[in-house]
Amino acid sequence: MKHILDMSPEEWIAEVQALGQKPFRAHQILEWVWKKGVYDVQEMTNLSHELRCRLAERFVVLSGRVVSQAHSRDGVVKLLLEWPDGERVETVLIPSERRQTACVSTQVGCAMGCVFCASGIGGLRRNCTAGEIVEQVLQLQQAASRRITNVVFMGMGEPLANYDATVRALRALIDPLRGGLSARKLTVSSTGLPQAIRRLAGEDLPVTLSLSLHAPTDELRARLMPCAVRTPIRDILDAAEAFYRAKKREVTIEYTLLGDVNDSLACAEDLASLAGRLRCNVNLIRYNPVSSLPYRPATEKRIEAFAQRLRQRRVNVHLRQRRGADIDAACGQLRQRKDGSSG
Repeated sequence: MKHILDMSPEEWIAEVQALGQKPFRAHQILEWVWKKGVYDVQEMTNLSHELRCRLAERFVVLSGRVVSQAHSRDGVVKLLLEWPDGERVETVLIPSERRQTACVSTQVGCAMGCVFCASGIGGLRRNCTAGEIVEQVLQLQQAASRRITNVVFMGMGEPLANYDATVRALRALIDPLRGGLSARKLTVSSTGLPQAIRRLAGEDLPVTLSLSLHAPTDELRARLMPCAVRTPIRDILDAAEAFYRAKKREVTIEYTLLGDVNDSLACAEDLASLAGRLRCNVNLIRYNPVSSLPYRPATEKRIEAFAQRLRQRRVNVHLRQRRGADIDAACGQLRQRKDGSSG
């Protein structure tokens, strides 16, 4: 079975024409999927019964199976999806008064090895296809009370290590015939792959770039993020600056505060110096504990002191609200356990 969401409009039109149909039929089907939220071709009533049967034999809109659905006290919804090959990912809906945000995974597992993050436990299984990335948005839409307005590529995996599928998914989500979202409502989070960041800067995609920095020095970052050993922070910031010049979009620096690890005022000073190089915002993240890992959150007193020092250095800083922690859906908690349970 071919996955419709894996195809560009041109590829989909070619598939429909191969069935002896006019291109407008392909557009009708895309409208059913993206505008009307109908994912079963048998329910697309302006198509002939014969065509619906032929399509159902060859193509699928949603290839994943919802294994479980968890609801947080604060309204966050987490889905565990299983793909046809048995691999699984988690994806999260984060509702708020002004927006409905889908947080999608780009890989099954993660190879970056951040020592405080659950997603890398067990390593990388495989990349998600573009269709699997996009499908997470449609699966979450079925669980949402309002239309999804924002998508963040911040779930399991490193989006820029799965570059081609990530870019295809971004294009699907902003395509007027498909997702119809503004590129400015899309955020790609990366641990910092300079060549891929520069490549993304060259795409006609004015998305937001978010850098998962989590340490202000190369030495500390290498301890927390083994993937950073061969990539100096200065190289990442140079690439981020090139991204800003190309897109005129402020970069976001993500910084998870770990108790007595990276939450000192000295770290705040070093981070302020780095932030001063860029047009950027700094998002401070309260650490969400993972039962099998030895790290703990910074105290509220140290978090406030850290934020205040950044403000004193004229850094635009925000303290990210913790959402979905009671269902292991908060930042850094997504993973698929080997026993098949989610959490």
